[in-house]
Amino acid sequence: MISQALSCTSLSYLVLAVAAVEWSSRLSAQGWPDYRGPAGDGHTSNRFHGVPLQWSDEEHVAWKTDLPELGLSSPVVLDGRVWLTTATEDGHDFFVLGIDAQSGELFLNQRLFHSDQPESLGNGRQDNSYATPSVALEKGRAYVHFGSFGTACLDTQTHQILWQREDLPCRHYRGASSSPVIHESLLICTFDGADQQYLVALNKVTGQTVWQTKRSAVWNDEHVENAMVREGDWRKAHSTPLLANLGKGMRLFSVGAKAAYAYDPSTGKEVWRLDHGAYSAAPRPVVFEDQVLFVTGFSRGAQMVSVQTGGQGILTDNHLRWALENPFPKYASPIVVDDLVYLALDDSFLVCLEARSGEVVWKERVGGKFRACPIYVDGRIYFFSLEGTTTVIQPGRNFHLLATNYLEKGVVNDDPRRGPGFMASPAIDGKGLILRTRHHLYRIEER
Repeated sequence: MISQALSCTSLSYLVLAVAAVEWSSRLSAQGWPDYRGPAGDGHTSNRFHGVPLQWSDEEHVAWKTDLPELGLSSPVVLDGRVWLTTATEDGHDFFVLGIDAQSGELFLNQRLFHSDQPESLGNGRQDNSYATPSVALEKGRAYVHFGSFGTACLDTQTHQILWQREDLPCRHYRGASSSPVIHESLLICTFDGADQQYLVALNKVTGQTVWQTKRSAVWNDEHVENAMVREGDWRKAHSTPLLANLGKGMRLFSVGAKAAYAYDPSTGKEVWRLDHGAYSAAPRPVVFEDQVLFVTGFSRGAQMVSVQTGGQGILTDNHLRWALENPFPKYASPIVVDDLVYLALDDSFLVCLEARSGEVVWKERVGGKFRACPIYVDGRIYFFSLEGTTTVIQPGRNFHLLATNYLEKGVVNDDPRRGPGFMASPAIDGKGLILRTRHHLYRIEER
């Protein structure tokens, strides 16, 4: 009887072990194909992952991999492989990187493009790199984008280049930032430069242009001309569009300089435009119920706005649910959990807003500056700072700190390009967090 009981117990453990492996494999198969996750909003597609709550340089680091050159693109993961980009600091050569998600082994470091005379990143060098747009993934394909320097499609198994484009012009000035997005048979790329502003959809199979739509913002030529002489920022934007269906069919929500837009992603037709006076918007839009939330960028009139999405043509203030002049994030995208919006600011604060009204629920100083986008996983929100600190909170109408974690603590940060910290947003692979600092990639996981 005892041996039979032991046998049954062993069999039970074996079944549980097999189930755990299969569960972990299913989580990994879900992937993190976009830099903000499967839906582009910082949420996972699974209710529970089991990612760590706490870690340090000595605790729960499954692996740490040195990254060559310099890039700020966020990791994306599919089928057990992590994809990143990097580039030489002088902007002459552009690479795609592939890393095994379980071992941290760098299995691919392939140069895709070269530029004899790359445009300088100017005064914004510490905030950007020549490899900032993130890779977009789908089964068997990796879409790699460096703005006007080139766009390519790779086979994720053979690493063969299936097609390349180097003929999409744009004077990025402070570097390309917007990541490509996948819609059905299309790869959609955003070019918001100092000289021209447009979106283009490429056939995923051939790389050929399917549609191209110019931004329709009305420019104040005298004002912009003077700004172009100074810096060239007034027509620029850095934001990545968001695909969402809010009842009127699929829409591509995108914020550019002086206006935010809704497009039909299949045709590129502009559905509506909301004019604003700001420039250099970086956060990605988020949606809540039947509204889309935009951060318009920089300038005296910059705001965070909530827009009802059912309009047509040029929208007016009647289409706004609310507008907030302060506080709102300049770099890190917002995240919505239930009926609350959470913001990570660049001046040490986290903020919680009512999604329906825009009213501030709480504001707490946690220290640090935030450029990476937050994620929601296992009932927690994780915020990643420029100083290498991760603040974990429990979402709700009261501020509830769960943990504060550090990586590369004590590393000198005299040069923002070489110091520690998170500019890239995180990815989730099974029970692991994939975190990119400026020169390293980590897998954080309890093992």
